[in-house]
Amino acid sequence: MSIKKLAGPVLVGLLLVPLLPVTATAAEGLSWQPCRTVAGGWPAEDQRTECATITVPIDYAQPDGRTFELAVSRIKATGSRDGVILVNPGGPGASGMSMPRDLLATKAAGLGVHHDIIGFAPRGVGYSAGLACPQDSPAPDPSLSDKEEARLQSERDARHYQDCVARDPEFTANLTTANVARDMDRIRQSLGEEKIGYYGISWGTALGAEYRTLFDDHVAAMLLDSVMGSTFDLTAVDHDQMTALENSFHDFAGWLADNDRVYHFGATKEAVTKALLDLREQASDRSTVEGLLLGARGEWPESAQQLVQLRSGGEVPGAAVPARIGFDWNDPNPTFNPDQENALICNESSGTRDFETHWRNHLALSAELPVAGSHGSHDGRCAGWPRPATTWDFKPGKSPLQLVGHAYESVTPLPWAHDMRARIGGSLLTVEDDVHGSLANLPCASKAVEFFDTGKTSNATCPGAPIPPAA
Repeated sequence: MSIKKLAGPVLVGLLLVPLLPVTATAAEGLSWQPCRTVAGGWPAEDQRTECATITVPIDYAQPDGRTFELAVSRIKATGSRDGVILVNPGGPGASGMSMPRDLLATKAAGLGVHHDIIGFAPRGVGYSAGLACPQDSPAPDPSLSDKEEARLQSERDARHYQDCVARDPEFTANLTTANVARDMDRIRQSLGEEKIGYYGISWGTALGAEYRTLFDDHVAAMLLDSVMGSTFDLTAVDHDQMTALENSFHDFAGWLADNDRVYHFGATKEAVTKALLDLREQASDRSTVEGLLLGARGEWPESAQQLVQLRSGGEVPGAAVPARIGFDWNDPNPTFNPDQENALICNESSGTRDFETHWRNHLALSAELPVAGSHGSHDGRCAGWPRPATTWDFKPGKSPLQLVGHAYESVTPLPWAHDMRARIGGSLLTVEDDVHGSLANLPCASKAVEFFDTGKTSNATCPGAPIPPAA
């Protein structure tokens, strides 16, 4: 078969074709080629990563129906091989094609000594039949109230959702965590492996929990970092995330009080809190101040200096409320697909889908959490999605399971890890930081390597990166 480089996502609903030309069914195995020669946009300097595709059904209930090509990547073990580890960086909507390369550039590189590291682009992302639904989003009229601006955006989203689903109802209906897990098992079969390891981050932890629910007998070991909760209620997601951010603000106020000799906002947490909230009320750009008040722990000294500058009447660059993503999952084509993310979230989440109810929830959360509450972004996001939702139903398993939670993070707050553990089991390693998915970048990544090499789990606590000194 001739090798031809193809680039760019496919528009689902118009065409479903392989984005890589070397394909196989699960029964035939995989035919590997250097990614730099077959994958459009792949870095030419990458000499290690190999790519292939397998043919999988769009609808597993119709195995003889339409199919698409699922893109897979691999970096071979450098030592005596003892199996494979599939990896997923989260999202949903994120590609994992470059994750083997990225992961092996971290402190978790030891994972690649005895294991082939296997990445893939989940269905609807990048090389795996990318989902593309153009959206026109003109700037809103500045005279609109906050509520009317939010209503306008919700109505635009609803029209976008309806258009996207209408382009290919079958494909969008089958964008679910369970089907991505089934795709993973087709990868396992194509690799000729009886069991696989799995390393998932963020939404990738829900994917792991689903795979373990469906295919526990085929799990050698599973590590889930920055764990999702066991249920997916978007109203609760906003409440839990913003509560964690509000707690972060109060921790920051305490840190400023401890460093009052440097920043002079007050010697007690209460005094600092009042001073910061007064500064927010006096500022011409409230959102900039809130971005600083809710900054990551590693940025506290810089945030404090900028707040001092604002207090003195100066100006600072705009600061957005941080997502605190610790793992770099850059992928050449593309890094992220919001349409696939919307489909997966709205096909599987509960929570209100009515704008008026969402707005009441928004006002209530803003009142309960006066600094962070207004920044919730999930409640009501599926208003107008034209399909019913089927929610997660994870089950416990017997395979080795290591959960990793982060004590102060807000993207996947630590209580979610405890909730998931209560639902599916496993051991819980707690990292003392607020950085989403940071395990691979820390010295205690050695625990991940040990787990996959030996099966040994940990319920210990390990340090994250320290807060920089006040300056």
